[in-house]
Amino acid sequence: MLSFEIVTKPGEREYNEDYTGARKRGSAYCFVLADGLGGHGGGDEASRLVCECILQDFAKNGEASGEYLSDCFEKSQWALLERQKKQRRMREMKTTLTVLLADADRIQWGHIGDSRIYYFQDKKLKSRTLDHSVPQMLVNAGKLKEKKIRGHADRNRLLRVMGIEWDEPMYEVAQPIRRLGGESFLLCSDGFWEWIEEKAMQRLLKKAAHPGEWLSMMEQAVLKQGTGQHMDNYSAIGIFL
Repeated sequence: MLSFEIVTKPGEREYNEDYTGARKRGSAYCFVLADGLGGHGGGDEASRLVCECILQDFAKNGEASGEYLSDCFEKSQWALLERQKKQRRMREMKTTLTVLLADADRIQWGHIGDSRIYYFQDKKLKSRTLDHSVPQMLVNAGKLKEKKIRGHADRNRLLRVMGIEWDEPMYEVAQPIRRLGGESFLLCSDGFWEWIEEKAMQRLLKKAAHPGEWLSMMEQAVLKQGTGQHMDNYSAIGIFL
């Protein structure tokens, strides 16, 4: 049994540069979430392009494997670079990307940028992806406390994104986990996690009967904290397995 819900909103911005999606192939699922960079017409096109590239390919060839997950990043990166060159918009069209794959036996995920994947087991937080950002680098070096990432002056300075040419992969693929039941995942853009802390995510997860309820309660918390603060676009995918 797998259930999920998606929310994506412009926040207090005129345009929504986030893009989300889900696709099923046999017993396997693919979830994608991206946060475009570069302004309207650049960032939104980049996020949509990489997500649709992956979802369309998954419908034909998808499986929940590390090799296929790497292909998701590589193929969508190539497609984005080709679009940049064709439109001569190398500076504008960039995006973060998170991808989660799941079938009856295993779960696999990867990311690039500062959109996050949170992994909960039996309604307790197990791990989250680490941002490819300046504040996260400072945390990793012991120069900044993790709780200071939110609201940091350099939080939007990203070190790795889709749409920048690389000699070696810049995305990260987590070790796969066996699907035992009781897993929950949250994929979200920085416009979402900026306004809700992990303790609140977990507390609301314990109250939620289904992903829609979980996202609804978290969205209320996000709006309570962020409204009037020049809120960015915010998006999230909640998944119960």
